[in-house]
Amino acid sequence: METTTAQKSLERVISQKALQISSSTPCKLWVLGFFCGVCITYLFLVSLTPFRTQPFGLVFSSSSGAVSQSSSMIYSDVGTSAKYSFAPKFSQRKYISLPEEKGTLENSQGGETLSNEEGVLMLYSAWSALLDGEDNIFVGGLQRSNVPQAPHLENCRSSVEANKHFDNHGENGSFPPWTLWKGLLGLDQMHLAHRAKFEGAYPPWIVGSDEDNFPLTRKVQRDIWIHQHPQNCNDPNLRFLVADWERIPGFGMGAQLAGMAGLLAIAVNEKRILVTNYYNRADHSGCQGSLRSHWSCYFFPETSLECQKRAFDLLKSQEAWKNGIVTVKENYTSKEIWAGRIPRIWGDPWSYLQPTTDIGGNLLTHHRKMDRRWWRAQAIRYLMRFQSEYTCGLLNMARHKAFGLQAAKMVVENLPVAWPKVVDNRSQADIERFVWSNHKPWIPRPLLSMHVRMGDKACEMKVVGFENYMQLAERIRERFPNINSIWLSTEMQEFIDKSRLYPYWNFYYTNVTRQIGNTTMAAYEASLGREISTNNPLVNFMMASEADFFVGALGSTWCYLIDGMRNTGGKVMAGYLSVNKDRFW
Repeated sequence: METTTAQKSLERVISQKALQISSSTPCKLWVLGFFCGVCITYLFLVSLTPFRTQPFGLVFSSSSGAVSQSSSMIYSDVGTSAKYSFAPKFSQRKYISLPEEKGTLENSQGGETLSNEEGVLMLYSAWSALLDGEDNIFVGGLQRSNVPQAPHLENCRSSVEANKHFDNHGENGSFPPWTLWKGLLGLDQMHLAHRAKFEGAYPPWIVGSDEDNFPLTRKVQRDIWIHQHPQNCNDPNLRFLVADWERIPGFGMGAQLAGMAGLLAIAVNEKRILVTNYYNRADHSGCQGSLRSHWSCYFFPETSLECQKRAFDLLKSQEAWKNGIVTVKENYTSKEIWAGRIPRIWGDPWSYLQPTTDIGGNLLTHHRKMDRRWWRAQAIRYLMRFQSEYTCGLLNMARHKAFGLQAAKMVVENLPVAWPKVVDNRSQADIERFVWSNHKPWIPRPLLSMHVRMGDKACEMKVVGFENYMQLAERIRERFPNINSIWLSTEMQEFIDKSRLYPYWNFYYTNVTRQIGNTTMAAYEASLGREISTNNPLVNFMMASEADFFVGALGSTWCYLIDGMRNTGGKVMAGYLSVNKDRFW
């Protein structure tokens, strides 16, 4: 008992002495210094930690199969590799580390089987490295041969090479190999495909039947191509119209496309071959070499290289100018370009357009500009008939940023349990190479595209709030309850913020700076720079064209042209829900 009492007395004395020491100034300074050192060491270690998943720019909702941090917001950076870049490059983002309790991918390779989440992240990172042009640098020592095909990515080089065959005359000026057989099947099996050829074969860039498109779309596209691709560009009877793209300050991309559609109408009416020249939106470092400052940076040229050369040579000839063999845009008035005569060599197919446009709950059956709506759709479809390798790369990166993790999850679920140590190296069968290769890259379907226009557009059309657009989206979902994904394109940050109020929808959108307030479109585009201000809307435009449904504002030229691309892309019967109508109707 005495021993216990003595021990307690000693502990009390020591505690009091320690308290006195700890309250002294030197001790306080020592403790403060110790904790500062700990903090600095921690921050230093964090700065050296490998890149984690969140900075990839993707946040998935639970409904899309991944973890959501707040709501169902998903966005795409729309940046690509060094070849296509206009956002942070993937070369800065090659490695993914997982939470420590799950182990690193490198450790998992050594012995234990990868968890499903680890496999998804590894595959996503590998696809990212491939897009960045890094064939041999992957996480966890993963090799190129172990990487499954990405269903959401297109083989751009292969597609472009195949499309070149469809966009050029064959040997001895023969017709392109347009057959009843689609894609690589017709090209690879030429010894058999000739049986499927017929004089009325329609261009391979048209999807669906006549009933799925605006009237006569397949015939009109075929005739425009023939008009723009004569067998002999040096024929002295040929005439040309050479035109720069419109670059009046304040003109958006939609206005430029509408203006070129008018010039193509003039060329068809006057039996001239349209040759486009300077395109200011392609005047940036992303468009390299001879593609810079030309439409062909983004899409196949409107005519052959031989006809382009012939037209530019004629521009140097005084005799050609005098005899009207060559003309330029300045030879025509604004009225002729913007409101000129629509080609009537095909009759008046616009008079029986299918009424599939909904405005205010009613189908639009007739308006004063049906002929112009029909023609602009044909012209834009022709000008955008085949994507360049650059545009294909932009779309690959956009899909990967938006849908890559979802695609990786689907693929990993069908891989061997021991992947990547165990790989199915089965070579592709003919059906995969020649038949299924014609299928477009995977996107989560059904997908609704929505373009919300506001800002300075109020001076041209009736503008409505985001709620009105979402009401139309809900109307679509009432009929198609399995739709829950929206590709949202807008210049306004306000609408991106408001999308968080709809947690039962998955929103995808590009990660660019957006307008706050009523900044003019010209000022907004200038703030982005030419490359981003061109690439970003083009990606949105193409995604809207491929989506299953569309909600927009036909009073916007951009929405008007999207409508045209969809109505010549096999989507007439998907309908179009618009919050307003064009101001000229």
